[in-house]
Amino acid sequence: MKVKKGLCVWITGLPGSGKSTIANLLQEELKSLNIHAQIISVDMIRQYATPQPTYSKKERATVYGALVFTAKMLTENNVNVIIDATGNRRQFRKQARQAIPHFMEAYLKCPLEVCMQREEKRKNTHLAPTDIYEKAMEGKASTVPGIGVPYEEPLNPEIKIDSSKLSAEKCAKKIFAAVLKHFNLKP
Repeated sequence: MKVKKGLCVWITGLPGSGKSTIANLLQEELKSLNIHAQIISVDMIRQYATPQPTYSKKERATVYGALVFTAKMLTENNVNVIIDATGNRRQFRKQARQAIPHFMEAYLKCPLEVCMQREEKRKNTHLAPTDIYEKAMEGKASTVPGIGVPYEEPLNPEIKIDSSKLSAEKCAKKIFAAVLKHFNLKP
């Protein structure tokens, strides 16, 4: 008997691009087809792995390694996973692609200015730190992706969406359609 592994969708983009909101909406879309998925956010992992984060290169490598390992273990046990994480370095996402057989990357492209405006107004941080862009602009945080450290855009994501031009609901529906197609799932 051949056991099918769980699938994994990594939603990546700058902080404020809509990852957490869209991950939750994608989870609901999948649930409508009786496809259950566990959302894993890097902020959730960080809360336990590094409760007082420094966001250093070494620490990020450790946290993203734990994120990928967790997603890999879940998918190996037939749990579908949605990763909600900036993953500012391509190597983090590449690590997941190499470790998880049923993997796809969804890139939320969004101008930095829009992300900054959204973060300013955001009420639900989904465990993410608050006021990151404000702190970065004041010189109080030097590790914010897009300002203090680079965000390396995906080179070949399975889907790329400009989340500044579409509602979160439409972005989630587009990713949902891409998931169905990429993993050959029937609605």
